[in-house]
Amino acid sequence: MSRYEVVCEYPYPIAEVWHVLTDPAYVAQWTTTGQGGRPEGFAPVVGTAFRFAGKPTMGWAGIVYCEIQEVDAPHRLRYTWKGDADTDEVTDVVYVLEEIPGGTRFTWQHTGFTGVGGFAMSKLLGNVRRKMLTEGVPPVLAAHHAAQSA
Repeated sequence: MSRYEVVCEYPYPIAEVWHVLTDPAYVAQWTTTGQGGRPEGFAPVVGTAFRFAGKPTMGWAGIVYCEIQEVDAPHRLRYTWKGDADTDEVTDVVYVLEEIPGGTRFTWQHTGFTGVGGFAMSKLLGNVRRKMLTEGVPPVLAAHHAAQSA
């Protein structure tokens, strides 16, 4: 089984990082970085079904179907990830936030990919996530922090 993990450290309090990673208004600002999809119907509430809508490509309609499975604010969020409405293949995404000196460590884990196609998909998505989390999230966090401090 294939998986990927991205770990980032942000110089902001855990509550602010959690807010930017889970508030629908902020999620829409960072998920579209690096070819990611915009969230539709996202809310950090167990049982919430939502979608990420991206650019369709050959063999993929551009929609990822998800459902929130677990919320332990501000430390953990888990949801399912299904790349096609007609597939039984479901993977798992977990956000883990930890307080560290000077800020927050955020770990994105995406597990459950199977087969050669799953291996390739985990590599592709890992690259997209790295870009989102290193280039998309920091300016959103900075703007949110500035607004909170004003």
